Amino acid sequence: MVHLHRRSVLSLVLFALPLAAAAQDVNLTVSDWPGFDLPGLYQTYEEKWGEKPLYSPTSSDDETYQKVSSGFVLDVLHPCSSAVPKYRDAGLIEPWDPAKIPELKNIDPAFLNSPIVMDDAGLWILPTDWGVTAVAYNSELVPPEDIATLQIFADPKYQGKIALPDASDDVWALAYLATGVTDWTNVTDEQFNAAAAWLRTVHKNVRAYWPSSTDMATMMKSGEVLVSWAWPDGVTLLRNEGFPLGYQRAPKEGISTWFCGVVRLKDGPAGDERAYDYVNSWIRPEAAEVLVSQIGYGHANREGMKSLDPAMLEKSGLGPVTGLSLPQLPLSGEQRDRQLAEFEKIKGGF
Repeated sequence: MVHLHRRSVLSLVLFALPLAAAAQDVNLTVSDWPGFDLPGLYQTYEEKWGEKPLYSPTSSDDETYQKVSSGFVLDVLHPCSSAVPKYRDAGLIEPWDPAKIPELKNIDPAFLNSPIVMDDAGLWILPTDWGVTAVAYNSELVPPEDIATLQIFADPKYQGKIALPDASDDVWALAYLATGVTDWTNVTDEQFNAAAAWLRTVHKNVRAYWPSSTDMATMMKSGEVLVSWAWPDGVTLLRNEGFPLGYQRAPKEGISTWFCGVVRLKDGPAGDERAYDYVNSWIRPEAAEVLVSQIGYGHANREGMKSLDPAMLEKSGLGPVTGLSLPQLPLSGEQRDRQLAEFEKIKGGF
């Protein structure tokens, strides 16, 4: 046993105090999609802490999962709900305490009605934003009759003029819809194979699988692409620039709907207080206008959304869904892995 002089022990304690304080004063590191580092979303966080959160950009839920599972250190992530089971199964995240999120009472209960989202342990993902994935197109060059059906993506007339997101969940939602499936939580092997075969046909027409809506918008503006399966943020970006973009939200086979949120990594270095301050800033009703006007996504806070002009919602592609839809509900890790592996084969031409 090693014996230390009392003065040595006291010196060690005093030396450790600044280190402990410094360890607790670590800024929050957030993995998020490009464009989400909007001051209006984290306004109250910055007012309290005197600095912006640190952002680590991502292009897909699968990319983020690979980084985190490989040991990349983060505090919070912004995945969509379908990705949550994979993080839970791997033991990478811990639940939020609902009692520490005052605005939880104003979140649409439909987002919370799943044990994958909230159970007795707490809130595994705090819903923050929602939207649809639908057909974006150049309204001056693509006739209305062509975008009445999702089969436009497989139409040889548009070979080399099609774009799809480089996001497995969204592409599979499109494929299931196009082959007659509106519930992907219990697909049969036959339905999976039919959707995969359709995607292989579509692949022949694809100019690019875009990593972000900014890339999609760039291809639209250059004329490289005429039609894309797209999120509302790209629609907002192009329409704000005056581009003649159409957004078909009622093809006969339907569109997909989804919501995303914030999850908390286990043992995040920034600690509890900063993490809760960040999500409470995100989910406050005042953040709704920032999110809708700047990105084009719906906000999970119902009170915040009620305060917005319906014309703004319509422009952003957030009006009521009038036709069929496939909700991108949480999937088992096994199903997501199967879809991702097949998607990678398809992109590779196999």
